[in-house]
Amino acid sequence: MLEPSLPSPEDLFSQAACGLMLTDVAGNILRANQTLAAWLGFTEAEMTAGMRLQDLLSVGGRLFHQTHCAPLLQLQGSVSEVQVDLVRKDRTRVPALLNIARRRVGEGLMDQVAIFIANDRRAYERELLRARSAAEAALAAQKGAEARLRRANEQLSLADRRKDEFLATLAHELRNPLAPMRSGVDLLKMQLPDHAPQRRMVDMFDRQLRQMSHLVDDLMEVARISQGKLVLRTEPVSLGNIVQGAVGDMQAQIAAAGHALSVTLPAQPLMAQGDPTRLTQMLVNLLTNACKYTPAGGRITLDLRDDAGAAVIAVSDSGIGIPREALESVFEMFSQLEPALQRAHGGLGIGLALVKGLVELHGGTIGADSAGPGQGSTFTVRLPLVEQAPAMPAAPAAPPAGAPLQVLVVDDNRDAAQMLKAMLDLHGYPTALAYCGEEAAGYLREHEAQACVMDIGLPDINGYELARRIRAMPLARQPILIALTGWGQPSDIDAALAAGFDHHLAKPVEFATLQHLLAEVAPL
Repeated sequence: MLEPSLPSPEDLFSQAACGLMLTDVAGNILRANQTLAAWLGFTEAEMTAGMRLQDLLSVGGRLFHQTHCAPLLQLQGSVSEVQVDLVRKDRTRVPALLNIARRRVGEGLMDQVAIFIANDRRAYERELLRARSAAEAALAAQKGAEARLRRANEQLSLADRRKDEFLATLAHELRNPLAPMRSGVDLLKMQLPDHAPQRRMVDMFDRQLRQMSHLVDDLMEVARISQGKLVLRTEPVSLGNIVQGAVGDMQAQIAAAGHALSVTLPAQPLMAQGDPTRLTQMLVNLLTNACKYTPAGGRITLDLRDDAGAAVIAVSDSGIGIPREALESVFEMFSQLEPALQRAHGGLGIGLALVKGLVELHGGTIGADSAGPGQGSTFTVRLPLVEQAPAMPAAPAAPPAGAPLQVLVVDDNRDAAQMLKAMLDLHGYPTALAYCGEEAAGYLREHEAQACVMDIGLPDINGYELARRIRAMPLARQPILIALTGWGQPSDIDAALAAGFDHHLAKPVEFATLQHLLAEVAPL
């Protein structure tokens, strides 16, 4: 096999892949190869007949050569990748890159010039510039979108915080007037015999107060669930006991509406891991819903059964029913089947949203079914069962009755303070009143109190500051501090405990709850 013959050095110079040129230090062209001559439209003879490198450059190129290339060649002996426009014989221009190296030849100096046509490079650069511009525009658009998203998130967070603050304030403002009414109704119920003619009216006040307290509590609970702030206190629970407890709570309301309630429980206990209070609250809400939306004299059934390892709780009624298109939306917050002005049943539309949130916190599901308006409805809850029924914890023993405590009630709401004092007096607790923080602190410097039931929002110093001052007093015996306030969120409870309170109760409180607490701390 014959090897190809190599070109001579002269051919390599003449037909190189780039333009080559030799000049003296003044730029006079001494030699130029055929490649360069062909690119520029000259002959080699024309280029070496007194033409200079500068003659091939545009006006700007000549200026650049004089101010940059020539000094660099003199200083460092070379320049590279100089981008210029070369002028052809027909006066058209072609972009080129120049590499120039100054060499010593004999006693003199000579510049070796390599020239590369940069048409493709220019095209690549334009493409790169377009791509870069597009990328920068896309990046700017993305940053703009991210900034708008951040602003939207900040606005949503701000709106969410304002909603939380509004709900907390609303609950506080509603609970404060409920507190004296709660105490007043409890006081009337204790003083009136069952057969008194006013008893029916007092019972009506009692039911309406419970309903309003229930609505306030629901409003706060559903807000906590939506924020992921509701924490369950789970334990193994008998769902049969939960059902019976909820039915017991609702018995009076169902009877007052003239409904017939039927409850079916399984022969074997069904155990689930759950929060007894929240599960009871869930069932009470479902029964309340059934009671509210069923005309007087209707039927309500509650069925608890085991279905393939899951507990199924179905609450059915013969009430107004649900249109099929509304079955999915009944669990949404503030969902109502009818416009507010057309409703005869009241409510805020949060009860079923709260139930759904509680069920999902327990790992369960809930669904609604109805044959349509006037055909009643069924709400079915499925909860996971625990495999084995652990032994039920013993019920806490009732606190032994101790000596009545001396109590100081501190509340700027005079109605609330006086009603609570009346209830405490009636149950044998010697009770004093203070309507502001300074008055309470002054009383404790002069008198002994074994328990202080204090509001938080006082006109001079708030309840937190009052608690801290009491804890700092050199008293012979520190009283039990109980916060009784309309502020009932977890952060409010934490703030009360951090300030020195021993207990926190949200208004309106059942007197039995307060009495139970006082009995726990009373000396025997």
